[in-house]
Amino acid sequence: MTDMNPNAVLHYALENEIINLAYIQEQVEQMQKNEILSHHPYKIWEGKDGKWYTYLPDKERGRALKKRSTEQGIKQVVIDYWKDKLDNPTVEEVFTEWNDRKLELKKISEATHLRNIQIYKRHFGEFGKRKIKCITPEEVEEFLEEQIPEHNLKAKAFSNLKTVTRGMLKRTKKRKLISFNVTEIFNDLDVSDKDFAPTIINMEEEVFDESEMPEVIEWLESQKKTLLNLGILLMFVTGVRIGELSTFEWEDWDGCAFHIHRTETRYQDASGKFIYDIKEYPKTPAGVRSAVVPPHCKWIVKEIRKLNPFGTFVFERDGTRIKTYSFRRKLYRICKKLEITQKSPHKVRKTYASILLDNQIPDKNIIELMGHTDITCTKEFYSRDRRSNEKKAELLDTIPEFRIGIM
Repeated sequence: MTDMNPNAVLHYALENEIINLAYIQEQVEQMQKNEILSHHPYKIWEGKDGKWYTYLPDKERGRALKKRSTEQGIKQVVIDYWKDKLDNPTVEEVFTEWNDRKLELKKISEATHLRNIQIYKRHFGEFGKRKIKCITPEEVEEFLEEQIPEHNLKAKAFSNLKTVTRGMLKRTKKRKLISFNVTEIFNDLDVSDKDFAPTIINMEEEVFDESEMPEVIEWLESQKKTLLNLGILLMFVTGVRIGELSTFEWEDWDGCAFHIHRTETRYQDASGKFIYDIKEYPKTPAGVRSAVVPPHCKWIVKEIRKLNPFGTFVFERDGTRIKTYSFRRKLYRICKKLEITQKSPHKVRKTYASILLDNQIPDKNIIELMGHTDITCTKEFYSRDRRSNEKKAELLDTIPEFRIGIM
């Protein structure tokens, strides 16, 4: 080679480099094929007829039998199937990978993981069967806009749908399965406030009014003292979230208040069964607070202690923590018995907030007691008029301009 001219040497080097690169590429591809075959969940076998067989996943039948004349042929079927799954998955496969990965990295809770699945199942349907590389930005925009009238969505529900869609598309872009700009899709949506279903608030269902709350309290005090009855009373005088109440431990009680730093969470396990677990932190950072019990209501805590003196949790029966659904069902039964419009434990919390505001408790104290970041949240979403129509009529009757026809 030393007798060759420089051009010939360069040509020789380039030629061999190309050969080496081709060889390396071939080895890489072979390794990828071997990797795919090693993770194939079904065995590959030769039948008595001399043909080669394996199974491939099938959504409708669970699995589908495949047959080829040669071992190499059946292996290629497997490789082609899984390469297509990796290189051009369906929208559903992209969503599942994104959602599961977020959970695995602890970026979302089990409850959020479940909520994402519910959002996906509600909306994606046929669109979820599409191959991700076949979808255009315009189709994503149209899909999102069509969901509003189809499901009569409110603004909050549409926001949740956008969050799921944006998250999985960003993950898809990161995997280089799509090339379009994800942010532009959401900027270009032709959506306005008037497109959403209006939120109609029935004030009778929002809080326990001035006549209903005393009726419920009186009924609870007249009944046998049980953990459920006492727990509902405690909600009325502290305004705690039901998920916080059900996770109180006796070590949280300091004689004046319960220190809140955990809450209940719900999710589904692999079998689809709902699991009620505990998060060692409250719903929001501001939720780390104290649920102060009014001094004249401390008897409630004492009675609970009598019923459950040795349990770890404040609300515990036979060594098992009482879950949120038990309190919720009990409150529904009480409303039905007293012929009051059915109200959830969250309406007890709204009642508590409204009482604080009606009694001019300082804003700083209110947001601390409620576990809110600012008073605007309390006033906008929790404050409701608790006066009954009879009380409102009495107030109107005191106005001289309305005393018409009275001599």
